[in-house]
Amino acid sequence: MKARVSSARQPRNWRRLFFRGAYYFFLTGAILALGYSTYVVVDARAYQAIEESRLSNMRPVPGVRVVADGEVIGEMDIPRLGLKTIVAQGDSSKVLRRAVGHLSETPLPGEPGNVALAGHRDGFFRPLRNIRQGDAISLNTPDGEFVYQVESTEVVWPSDVQVLQASRENTLTLVTCFPFYYVGSAPKRFIVRARQIGWLPLESPVAEAPVHF
Repeated sequence: MKARVSSARQPRNWRRLFFRGAYYFFLTGAILALGYSTYVVVDARAYQAIEESRLSNMRPVPGVRVVADGEVIGEMDIPRLGLKTIVAQGDSSKVLRRAVGHLSETPLPGEPGNVALAGHRDGFFRPLRNIRQGDAISLNTPDGEFVYQVESTEVVWPSDVQVLQASRENTLTLVTCFPFYYVGSAPKRFIVRARQIGWLPLESPVAEAPVHF
């Protein structure tokens, strides 16, 4: 009789152990995912604060500027959207996790042609879902502040690379994935096209006159 009771309890024990193991497995996974998400947010905010402080002390570099991958080139500001972010060279996963990336095959701000910037739709470029024609965009760099005005938006397929082609005018193209709230890898791209309407040279710091007592 005892042998029968023991054999009946054995499947139940295995079932209990299985569900307990699955519970701790998924709990550990959730904790790790939350920890990584927190790290990404904190790391990005710290990076933005540090690079914004460094950018304010940068000065123009004479001659042709060579920018290394990951190097900060400026700060983008769209006042109406409350979007303000550091712009770094390249579009690697590390760059786009911390900032908006400048596509290296396109001109730098201040050079003639079509400047292209890319960002994540669930990151720094999420506010772009509310952008509209006429919005002002500024790019603050060591060479000065470049001001653009939004002319159009469109949705294209990833293979439609003509949006990155050179232009005769000085333009700015912003690229992010679309739809904004799509779960998983979004199938399309949201494009913002703006035209440069102004440039303000970097103001040289004014030396204060010595005070004599």
